Amino acid sequence: MRTGNPVLTQDVFRIEQPTAAAATTMTINGTVAKTGILLAITVAAAAVSWVQILKSPEFIMTFVWGGLIGGGIAGVAIFFKPSWSPAVAPIYALCEGLFLGAISLFADAYAREISGASIVPQAMILTFGTLASMLVAYRAGLVRATEKFRFVIVAAIGGICLVYLATIVLRMFGSDIPFIHGGGPIGIGFSVVVLIVAALSLVLDFDLIERGANEGAAKYMEWYGAYALLVTLVWLYIEFLKLLMKLQRRD
Repeated sequence: MRTGNPVLTQDVFRIEQPTAAAATTMTINGTVAKTGILLAITVAAAAVSWVQILKSPEFIMTFVWGGLIGGGIAGVAIFFKPSWSPAVAPIYALCEGLFLGAISLFADAYAREISGASIVPQAMILTFGTLASMLVAYRAGLVRATEKFRFVIVAAIGGICLVYLATIVLRMFGSDIPFIHGGGPIGIGFSVVVLIVAALSLVLDFDLIERGANEGAAKYMEWYGAYALLVTLVWLYIEFLKLLMKLQRRD
């Protein structure tokens, strides 16, 4: 799982707001436009990664680790310096695209070997379908980022992070957490729970963007909001890929 989402910092607009008077303020439409730009960069980078790995399969781990490390550094920079978002968010999108292209190709090859069908288009449709559904629910007032809601989601994300961290440590010693990464009922159930948490995290992103626009945050915070949304979408896409791979193993 990739996290580090800035929506977990509630005081971000309180910190950044004083500079807003000297510049044009954040708008929802502006954030939507920035999100579109970041998504376009991510998709383009993923396509380049996919094609290059097809030509030279030995470079797959270069794209994986390069994307992970580059995206991680960019994410940390944005987290601590939101004013850098206009310059660093596109770099984050580029790195994530390279990473996603590599793991998508791996997942595609895995699925084709088992069933002859690709799971990448399914994961993309499910990701953007979830985004659309949660946006409709948020706009309709069916879900709101209350303090209790935020606490529950942040706690759930923390728990998921601990599980994945434990998995990484155990695998370094040749072990693993039983069942949750397999294609059985427990493994599939775990993925479904993680996907629910990731989907509900979109509500925090929507709230971040709406509050920023309402409170007159600085214009560069549009990039910050777009970055936050991209972080969750990347997480959703990866989790959908993992679930679909588990279902392939089950079949």
